[in-house]
Amino acid sequence: MQQDWKAICQIDDIPAQGARVVKRAGADDIAVFRTVDNQIFALIDKCPHKGGPLSQGVVHGRAVTCPLHNWVIALDSGEAQGPDEGCAGHIPVRLEAGTVYLALPQAVATCDHAC
Repeated sequence: MQQDWKAICQIDDIPAQGARVVKRAGADDIAVFRTVDNQIFALIDKCPHKGGPLSQGVVHGRAVTCPLHNWVIALDSGEAQGPDEGCAGHIPVRLEAGTVYLALPQAVATCDHAC
């Protein structure tokens, strides 16, 4: 499937260890995260547990902790870390010359296993 890359912001628009939200009409919002070492990740902004806003969680390493019930979600896959189970969809991200691009519109990538 061909990717339709959309520029959404500059990397400096996302605080280190923070997130920004991309609102989409008729679709789930996307949380775009920046780690302390400037890696960029994008997940559907819904915890697989109870739908908590992952964009409001705490980013640590390559994970985010949901603000509602402390589930830890891997930023690179959207998978909940054990013992919890579940998956938030993840969106392909590209960073070029300080600009953050998301692959949209497209089907949201899911975990490698049945979530």
